[in-house]
Amino acid sequence: MQVTEQAAEGLKRSFNVVVPAADIAAARDTRLAALSKDIRLPGFRPGKVPASVVKQRFGASIMGEVLDEQVQSTTRSVIEERGLRPAMQPKVELVKFEEGSDLEFNIELEQLPEIPLPDFAAIALEKPVTKVGDEEITKALDGIASRNRAMEDVTEERAAEQGDVVVTDFEGRLVDEAAEGGLAEPFQGGTGSDMPVEIGGAGFIPGFAEGLIGIKVGETRDVKVTFPAEYGAAELAGKDAVFKLTAKKLQKPAAATVDDDFAKKLGLADVAELKTRISESLQQEYDQISRLNVKRKLLDALSAQASFEVPASMVDAEFAQIWQRIEADQKAGKLDDEDKGKDEDTLKSEYRAIAERRIRLGLLLSEIGRSNNIQVSNEELTGAMRAEAQRYPGQERQVLEFFQKNPAAIENLRAPLFEEKVVDFMLELASVTEKEVPAGELSAEPAEAAA
Repeated sequence: MQVTEQAAEGLKRSFNVVVPAADIAAARDTRLAALSKDIRLPGFRPGKVPASVVKQRFGASIMGEVLDEQVQSTTRSVIEERGLRPAMQPKVELVKFEEGSDLEFNIELEQLPEIPLPDFAAIALEKPVTKVGDEEITKALDGIASRNRAMEDVTEERAAEQGDVVVTDFEGRLVDEAAEGGLAEPFQGGTGSDMPVEIGGAGFIPGFAEGLIGIKVGETRDVKVTFPAEYGAAELAGKDAVFKLTAKKLQKPAAATVDDDFAKKLGLADVAELKTRISESLQQEYDQISRLNVKRKLLDALSAQASFEVPASMVDAEFAQIWQRIEADQKAGKLDDEDKGKDEDTLKSEYRAIAERRIRLGLLLSEIGRSNNIQVSNEELTGAMRAEAQRYPGQERQVLEFFQKNPAAIENLRAPLFEEKVVDFMLELASVTEKEVPAGELSAEPAEAAA
């Protein structure tokens, strides 16, 4: 085998490889001899098929397999002998091959860069922390009471107010100037009865619930609305409609008393246990936000120190994924506000910079983990698979079977576990000081860090 390095520019390497015809022929003959021992053909005893017959029948396919194997094994040898670490799958291009001649092909690849490790002790980070207070617990209790409140009928004769629930029958029609009366026939899903509508509540078409303010029981009124442009049903999206609504009953929320009986309705022993559960849940939420905040500050600090070259092929692949999402958001009208109004060249430049940052940080985290022998154990992977399965109640078994049959899916779980372990390792070595902040300030921190 003859290997000639053709180019060595930055991280890019290219080689020309020539495999002697004799090696190709020897590999082919070995495969044909093995095949002749097992093959069965009419008119020949098992294992007695002449080599010439086997070659005539299967020579072409065997040669294809031999060439593929030679290219793969030779490429591996070239990489291993030179101590290269390819960033992506090497590109192989056949130069020439004819029966009885040498095999010649080219190998092009980008190798991973030399990655200098940062001085973790020199990284100083401030970690915002929040402890759950009585005010947050009381607010959460009020929210739980509000969501679990009972409704009672309004007995006095009065108009519907903000916060009331109107039980109504309704019929919706799209506006159509060409139709009789200016309205089309009722559209599918636009008719219903005894539907409770909370005035000021979420989940309704803009203007629908608000149109019931002031209505009285027994009254019928028309409410004009416009379906949002991103509405799920394409035939209704962005169109005007009129709903004829009849109020059948008026209800208001009954005052909820947060006591032991209330807690027992939620499956808890008493109010004390309810408050403990709320406190634990809130603290866990605050701790997660705090962790996310200090992690982002750590990554920013690493990004500021990391200046090594990154493989263009990896940046290209990452940018392609990002840009695919941006184009989908543009098409759906869901582009972020800060991106609206920017021309395509500006957007591509900004998101390519993001892709490069992601790749650089990913390579740095990977190198830190590799250098410090940080690994994800089988037990941790199993725990992650079980946690993922629990997200699909009743389908846990199918989810676990999916992971067992799809190693790539397991690797998708391994990557975030590995990243968090590397981050934990760095935070242990960095200088981290805690600063207690109010809950509202803590919640705002991650968004500011992301910006």
